[in-house]
Amino acid sequence: MIMSRVMLLLAAGSLVLAPMAEAKVTAKSESAAKAGEDISPLDYKPQDKDERGLWMQMDEAERALKVSPQVMRDAALNEYVRSVFCKTVGQVNCAPIRIYLMRTSQFNASMAPNGMMEVWSGLLLRTQNEAQLAAVLGHEYTHFQKRHSIKLFRDVRSKSATATWLAFTGIGLLASFGLLADIFHFSREMEHEADIGGLNLMAKAGYDTRESSKIWEQLREEMDATAASRKVKSKKDKNGGIFASHPPSAERVAYLAQEAVTQPGRPGNLGTDSYAKVMARYWPLFIDDQLKQNDFGASEYLVSSLAKEGWTSWKYFARAELYRRRGGDGDLDKAVTYFGEGIAGDGSVPELWRGRGLALLKLGRTAEGKADLGEYLKRAPGASDKAMIAMMAGG
Repeated sequence: MIMSRVMLLLAAGSLVLAPMAEAKVTAKSESAAKAGEDISPLDYKPQDKDERGLWMQMDEAERALKVSPQVMRDAALNEYVRSVFCKTVGQVNCAPIRIYLMRTSQFNASMAPNGMMEVWSGLLLRTQNEAQLAAVLGHEYTHFQKRHSIKLFRDVRSKSATATWLAFTGIGLLASFGLLADIFHFSREMEHEADIGGLNLMAKAGYDTRESSKIWEQLREEMDATAASRKVKSKKDKNGGIFASHPPSAERVAYLAQEAVTQPGRPGNLGTDSYAKVMARYWPLFIDDQLKQNDFGASEYLVSSLAKEGWTSWKYFARAELYRRRGGDGDLDKAVTYFGEGIAGDGSVPELWRGRGLALLKLGRTAEGKADLGEYLKRAPGASDKAMIAMMAGG
């Protein structure tokens, strides 16, 4: 879904950069657009009043994105995600696309009709290998190539006087944000077309296309985990929550799995090691964002999923911190155990001592807790919470 992120950014950001230059247009691309055919990002520009209005809104949103503090600007991470995207859609097609990595804990990616793409950190946490990331990026590119947002925009304008008013007055009014979020949902047919298009691109790029359906299987399992921890019925077959723009329906899993049989790509080519090598530096940040969502079931599922490749100090820390923050019956004792397992490993995460110390203090084991907090300060002398921890440690 495109508009949800646009709305948030326009509410918080400022428009300070110059308008983007339009792409070169050719007679071929102009005739293709009028005929409703696929477009090439290299030689396309808005064709009529509808498209120009939508482009103006997207350009404003992109200017806000450029200065948003949520944008992750790390060069290595950006280069890697872009390399996967270019491998998936081809070097020529990827050249004019601008990708923005957003520090946002939810699962989402989107692509606007003017060629800007967003990839959220919650997605990077949940995709388990390069093939799965390629499937999502290919899905979003297909939405762009098939001009789905433009078609949807026109359809809404033809049916809704309110949408027509919004098209001409812009989206700067906060009161209109909720309405726009409801309007800009791709149809079931568009999502199906994007799913299959993304899988086709995966196959051409040489990825194992079976990973396309596994993404949605994983999301369904995560939703089950959330429901189980809250003792409610799973909402995996309802369109809502943090997966509202990409509902992981059973139907979606089934048709993608079937399509992978006829278009297998290169079985076994998952890119798991290359993905883990790049993401290892960022997963602790993404997990910390996830822990703040107060969704114990989903967080435990995600930590356990990451640990399939083996437990490390920071994974032990994430699991222990999850239990410490919840603080239910028996949780603090479990947290102390998991913190201890991380310390017994390579002990490379100083926060292991801080977490265990705080848990021990709550359990009334004051001397042990203060000792751990003191050890944390020795290992992290420049910690931002140094003053507070020193006071709790009695220093």
